Amino acid sequence: MTRWFRGGILFAAAFVFAADRLTKYFIIKSLVLGQSIKVIPDIFHITLVFNDGAAFGVLRNCGPFFIIFSFAVIAFILLVVSRSPRLDRLTAMSLALILGGAAGNLIDRLQFGYVIDFLDFRVWPVFNIADSCITIGVALIACSIIFKRSG
Repeated sequence: MTRWFRGGILFAAAFVFAADRLTKYFIIKSLVLGQSIKVIPDIFHITLVFNDGAAFGVLRNCGPFFIIFSFAVIAFILLVVSRSPRLDRLTAMSLALILGGAAGNLIDRLQFGYVIDFLDFRVWPVFNIADSCITIGVALIACSIIFKRSG
């Protein structure tokens, strides 16, 4: 794997991280806790929530575990990216999404003791860009593994 390819993975992760941090900054400056703005009534709102659990509000009050787990995930991904002789593009993009998302939520936990969530689809727990990227990254890796085994 070339330096450019590794750099691309880190650049994509940095983009995810920046998008997550910027959106959270604007939300926290614009709304008060619990405030909700209707974007599409009864379907999609922007709602400020402080989440001390995992993605989508599961496993509440486990902050120290998530901090340690986030550091471990970030370290593992950086190790894989730096040591792997070859990664396919799908795996590389998946790792970038997870890395950027994990870093974004980790900063929230270290700075505030909770994660700032704001994307509210009303039928699903409130979440953020980092949660979305982590979920998409994990789903892509799972699909990649399944299709490689079956193909």
